[in-house]
Amino acid sequence: MTPLVLIPGMMCDARLYAPQITAFSGETDLFLASIGAHDSVEALATDILDRAPKRFALCGLSMGGIVAMEVLRQAPERVERIALLDTNPLAELDAVKARRQPQMEAVRQGHLDRVMRDEMKPNYLSNGPQRTEILDLCMNMALSLGPEVFLRQSVALMNRPDQSDTLRAARLPALVLCGVDDALCPVARHELMAELIPGATLKIIDGAGHLPTLEQPDTTNAALRRWMET
Repeated sequence: MTPLVLIPGMMCDARLYAPQITAFSGETDLFLASIGAHDSVEALATDILDRAPKRFALCGLSMGGIVAMEVLRQAPERVERIALLDTNPLAELDAVKARRQPQMEAVRQGHLDRVMRDEMKPNYLSNGPQRTEILDLCMNMALSLGPEVFLRQSVALMNRPDQSDTLRAARLPALVLCGVDDALCPVARHELMAELIPGATLKIIDGAGHLPTLEQPDTTNAALRRWMET
């Protein structure tokens, strides 16, 4: 298989993809990207391209998908195929930007745990049997990354570009996947992406919210395998 680059979501690390690492590590080279070092999507994408193989398959979830679309915009000749999971191709709405400001101020004052617990985590998951366990993992990932990463990622998301034209121009195998219960990046956003990318495959996963890689790993892995083998 082609080398696979995995980009995690906001305040997540490689643990977001633990089931996928287990499933695919014996079959292809995996590259786990980090998106905490810069406060712009463009710079994060450039950093990934500096470290990635010459040609690769690309998978990003949530903010990771936003960065993946920018990677595709900057270097379409290097991306063999793309999987966009629980993400959004559009620029951030002013109303969402306004909600970020008090979150960022709270984090500056030392309350990252409260922001994650009260304002972000409730929107992440469906009501599955592993909900509490996965939410605890999300909190651990966020606290491990820390407040400075939260602030840089927030700025990057606020100022991100619209990638609709990038998707319209894409000519590669594409998987657009999301959990049916995703409250952050709803199904309609994924239907839009699938319409924008010529020939894209749309997969909606039951029993999952914003993190199907953890909530429904077997179904997610099956979809990723079909995409990788297309």
